[in-house]
Amino acid sequence: MLPYHRFYPISDDFRSPYARDRDRIIHSGSFRRLEYKTQVFLNSQGDFFRTRLTHSIEVSQIARSIASHLGLEESLAESIALSHDLGHTPFGHIGGDTLDVCLKERGFESGFEHNFQSFRVVTKLEQRYKAFLGLNLTYATLEGILKHSYPYNKSFLPDEIRDAFALDTHPSIEAMIVDRADEIAYISHDIDDGVASGLITFETLKSSELIQTILQKVYDEGIHEDEDEMFRYRFSSHLINHLVYSLLEHSRDKIDNSRVLASVIPSSEPIVIGFDSELETQIKKLKKLLYQELYQHKHIMRKMFAGKQAIIGLFNALMEEPKMLPRYYLEQCERRNVHRVISDYIASMSDRYAMELYNELYGREG
Repeated sequence: MLPYHRFYPISDDFRSPYARDRDRIIHSGSFRRLEYKTQVFLNSQGDFFRTRLTHSIEVSQIARSIASHLGLEESLAESIALSHDLGHTPFGHIGGDTLDVCLKERGFESGFEHNFQSFRVVTKLEQRYKAFLGLNLTYATLEGILKHSYPYNKSFLPDEIRDAFALDTHPSIEAMIVDRADEIAYISHDIDDGVASGLITFETLKSSELIQTILQKVYDEGIHEDEDEMFRYRFSSHLINHLVYSLLEHSRDKIDNSRVLASVIPSSEPIVIGFDSELETQIKKLKKLLYQELYQHKHIMRKMFAGKQAIIGLFNALMEEPKMLPRYYLEQCERRNVHRVISDYIASMSDRYAMELYNELYGREG
């Protein structure tokens, strides 16, 4: 199947195939709901911190810039970036991990995995056309969503997916770019949000060699930590630029931009988008530092624990009494597995709605 082909017929219009994908994703309900889903800080904690929506937009901007400089399909990179988090549950990764445990504990071995859920959102759960389910995106966009994490051939994937997608090949280079753009974006904005919230300081971050390099760039502009908001802005800007330029320098001579390489490069071959070994090591050390000092901070852990309990409570309650489901989901229970309908419903919730419903069902104060 060619990269720009779709699984269902489509009429021509003024847009390129990948630009049409981008527009369909942006206009989907699942994309809009990302505004109310956690990145690191729960959405209820204020309007300043990043959400899944702002994160997806930032990833898209970085991915599009990289693709443009490398002469690749910008709109394809943008489409994959905007849709890569559509399957995320409320409460960030802990929400997805908890939903996975809930399903498996009840004997549903396929569990829950947010990358595959993103694929299901655009192929099954979004309903915009009478003749078929999903958004009818191009093969290359779907492949980029499905293969967002390695290894690609996961045990829970149904045979129809194995037959349609070459799981022994890498996704397109545009999808590889999105994976690294995702990393660049979340490192940058998690530091910004973490410092803004007071949960981590630049003094703590100075143990990272990469952070020292970026801080010096800000100091060279004559800006210091007491100029808080400006300092954080300039830091984020320099960090993103440093990582993007380093990625371009390391990757430029390794790619083939003559065509979209969907399902072409064997997965046994190295991924051609990345950083030199020294910077890769610095990034790994920084991510470890963020994990220890920010993601496991007691305030974050308390909020994530509350989210975990909400997911468990909602799943158990709805499995016990599916008639509490909204009419749309309740009707689906007649033709689909109830456990999957319930997990789809919970995964679609915002942080605030999930917590409000949990408190309502269990008679607790918000």
